Amino acid sequence: MAIVKDNILLQFVRGTLGKQLTIYERNGQIIMATKRGPSRKKPTQKQLEARERMTIASARAQLMMADPEVKAYNASLAGPGQNAYNMAVKDAYNSPEIQSIRLEKEEVVVTAKNEFRVAEVEVKVVDADGVVTESGRAVLGWNGVDWHYKATALPAGGKVVVEVENLPGRYTVKELLLT
Repeated sequence: MAIVKDNILLQFVRGTLGKQLTIYERNGQIIMATKRGPSRKKPTQKQLEARERMTIASARAQLMMADPEVKAYNASLAGPGQNAYNMAVKDAYNSPEIQSIRLEKEEVVVTAKNEFRVAEVEVKVVDADGVVTESGRAVLGWNGVDWHYKATALPAGGKVVVEVENLPGRYTVKELLLT
């Protein structure tokens, strides 16, 4: 790999020359490198899983780019050498994280985080027999991390099921058993 500086001939050249040389630009620098060919090794199971996750993340990112507001949001997060699509793929690749579920009297407080933004938090209260007694969306608190849901009753022996979703539609589910 070579970094080209002050060369008039290569100033506007990009692409592959023959089957030997690739010229591209990264972060304002022109880079020349030998052309990479396809790997001759059989991919491992982990590599196949990563490829599948990336394919799904790419599809979700393309759907996100159709919404101008989400596209503008992702563009605002992009750094040097990145664009809105890169941020959308990064967001779609990972699921949000539920850090904690706690009860404060009759209120369920969920601490959730995502690398970019948590879109919504759904809370379900289930009794001891497995019947959903109530459900609804939690409201984001003033600190931007805690989500609050006011429950009418929290039955003993039941559980609280929390589902956190991010903008691309990836979600995480966690339960809290009631005693």
